[in-house]
Amino acid sequence: MNKHFEDARYYLKRAGETATKGVKEELEPVEERFRELTGKEEEPEPNRLEKVKADLQELQQRAEGDAEQAIKDAREKIGDYRKSEQSEA
Repeated sequence: MNKHFEDARYYLKRAGETATKGVKEELEPVEERFRELTGKEEEPEPNRLEKVKADLQELQQRAEGDAEQAIKDAREKIGDYRKSEQSEA
């Protein structure tokens, strides 16, 4: 892609991000006033620590499930092996 187009795309992206931040900042007081009038509180955004804890919990559960499946598969293979050894004898 032409360097000029790359530059233009970069600056358009930055302009969009800046405009989004500006709109959010301008509408913040309106949102606060709306929440006061309707009695709805803003739901807190989970912080980084909570996100990491949730990710670790999910990984742990997946690992436990994978381990259980591996044990089940190993037991089946051992059982099949023992059956084949007994039938040969």
